[in-house]
Amino acid sequence: MARDLLLELGTEDLPARYVVPLAEALRKGLAEGLHKRGVTLGAVRGYATPRRIAVLLSAVAERQPDQQVERLGPALTAALKDGQPTPAALGFAKSCGVEFAALGQKDGKLHFSKSQPGRDTTALLPEIFEETLKQMDELVPKRMRWGSGDETFVRPVQWLLCLFGADVVPLQRFGLTAGRLSHGHRFHAPGAIELNAPGDYEAALKAAMVWADIDSRKAEIRRQIEAEAQRLHGHARITEDLLDEVTALVEWPVAITGRFEARFLELPPEVIVATVETNQRYFTVFKDTAMTQLTHAFITVSNIVSRDVSQVIAGNERVVRPRLTDALFFWQQDLKQPLEAYGARLATVTFQKELGSLADKVARVRRLAVAIARRLDVDAGLAERAAALCKNDLVTRMVYEFPELQGLMGGYYAAKSGEPAAVAQAVREHYLPTQQGTRIPSTPEGRIVALADKLDTLAGIFAIGQKPSASKDPFALRRAALGVLRICLEAELPLDLGALLHDALAAQPAGQRGDSLHAELLDFVFERLRAWLVGQTIGGREISAEMFEAVKAMGITAPLDFRRRLLAVHAFVAEPAAPNLAAANKRIRNILKQAGAAGGEVDPQRFEHDAERTLLARLSELEALNARTADYRTRLVNLAALREPVDAFFDGVMVNADDPAIRANRLALLARLDRLCRSVADLSQLPG
Repeated sequence: MARDLLLELGTEDLPARYVVPLAEALRKGLAEGLHKRGVTLGAVRGYATPRRIAVLLSAVAERQPDQQVERLGPALTAALKDGQPTPAALGFAKSCGVEFAALGQKDGKLHFSKSQPGRDTTALLPEIFEETLKQMDELVPKRMRWGSGDETFVRPVQWLLCLFGADVVPLQRFGLTAGRLSHGHRFHAPGAIELNAPGDYEAALKAAMVWADIDSRKAEIRRQIEAEAQRLHGHARITEDLLDEVTALVEWPVAITGRFEARFLELPPEVIVATVETNQRYFTVFKDTAMTQLTHAFITVSNIVSRDVSQVIAGNERVVRPRLTDALFFWQQDLKQPLEAYGARLATVTFQKELGSLADKVARVRRLAVAIARRLDVDAGLAERAAALCKNDLVTRMVYEFPELQGLMGGYYAAKSGEPAAVAQAVREHYLPTQQGTRIPSTPEGRIVALADKLDTLAGIFAIGQKPSASKDPFALRRAALGVLRICLEAELPLDLGALLHDALAAQPAGQRGDSLHAELLDFVFERLRAWLVGQTIGGREISAEMFEAVKAMGITAPLDFRRRLLAVHAFVAEPAAPNLAAANKRIRNILKQAGAAGGEVDPQRFEHDAERTLLARLSELEALNARTADYRTRLVNLAALREPVDAFFDGVMVNADDPAIRANRLALLARLDRLCRSVADLSQLPG
């Protein structure tokens, strides 16, 4: 027999960020707790609103199957002495509740086994509930205590509901005993709701104006917002983060529209978005789908159906007005002087105590930006100017109030100050990419300043010994390294990170120096490249770790060149000759390693076998052929022609000949072959 199981915790309003994680923990904890005890169950659904988290499990077995209990005791060598049980053996038997004679043996140890009847599911639920609550507590660093009890939860628990079929499971926790009562909307249906069966839950709550299913509630909120925006002949800006937060704040969503004064549209759109969305959790409305022309309307999601919507709208408008007034004041005050003028204040702001002020960092970024621009044949004057201004907005009033607008405001202020468009855009974008999935800077100058900024941070923090650990990365160096790589690869910049990191380290005012630190920093960056590229699927095949190592062994430190070689290796591995050549190259390298130094020119006059002559001829052909192409894939595919002459060489030629001159000549031939096999990547690293 099987029945549905429903468990609900009713609380005071939960913080929005915990609603979904707690509901998921409750769902997972109950389902896994039943599963590991052998209790079968069907579908599992979680529910969550600001005032409740619940789980509904269908077709839960009424009883767990009979359990086979097995225990292993001490090793037989420790359990028996002169044929008699030792105290360790007797203690194990006592702990199992049997005499020593009832024990068996398994895997060289004492063994106890017995079958015991399964327990009722209702008897298992209290311990499963306790386990689940402990898991939920781990999600919340700070919990509340209320009343006279010592129990804690993220917010005070006000009711418990637990039904197994039509029966109440009287779980006890938080000074409460579970029953069959839930509660409706705080204002529209504040009374208790009596449930007769778990399956009635969702419909009963909806009748009491509680939309319990979080996914469908989220979809309904999106639908209402889009409908309001359409009514306004506009397009709502709906981010997943804001939509998730609003969904976790309401039980019965009602979208309504408010407006702020048109005078605030003088502000950059990002400022209004930051004010309206971040602070007030409202949705802004734009005239166009590109989200460039902001309107003075906003959409908010209420938790009630008001009898006088105008009062609700007026209240929301009244709250947003002073925030926008402050933002407009900051904007107007900041514009009273050009962006360049703010640079003097950077000397008073510490970047890092060992690495100096923000002014010191800007000076380093300027020098590095010039060096990068010259390597890329880009106007170094524009790049240096953008680097000189890129941090100035950090000391403006607007960025002090809205730190998330750093860079963006610098771009606006640069444009208002009459700086060239390329400089303003570079300042605006130099923090990009801010995280995985965000775009890279769109202009050459922006990419140069972004690279210089990130490379300086990487070099400086490594120099003072503050590199990230496995669990902590306070300076976001992994993100900076990935940003550098993405800019180089997505913009196809032919930059050598080895050289740039050397320059960046040399410019640091404090900390370590030397080749070992440079190598460590370079390894750190290329480990991010490995994490990004290995596992990517191209043409139905993954890039493997062996492919990555084959290129890394060449000491390539230019990301663009590295990726091109890697893609060539990925294509080459599909060739039928690839495993044979990889195996042959491994053999060649082992021979050369054992022989020590193997250099000099190959002398055809010392050949004794046709296989030697054929191999040299084919080598010469391929060397000339590959010299005429820069395409790595073509070079590797050309190497497939070596398969037969290499096989014939090893089948018919003894490399370690007795004659030292003959042996040296053959080793020189193999060294030349090895150089050709390693012209793109180290093929010996590939499976063969």
